[in-house]
Amino acid sequence: MSKESRAARKAANQASRDADAALHANQRREKAAGIREETPEYLRLNDAANEAAKKASWWRR
Repeated sequence: MSKESRAARKAANQASRDADAALHANQRREKAAGIREETPEYLRLNDAANEAAKKASWWRR
């Protein structure tokens, strides 16, 4: 495997972790505010996390 390939995989894995962290931070804020339904912001962050996960290596999630 080339250095570029490893670097791309590592970047995709980090992007997936970052998107997940943003989603969960938003969930904690919304829960603390008493919001229980799926908000547009939650849906946006969830979609972003799902797209990032598709690009990441499933071995590293």
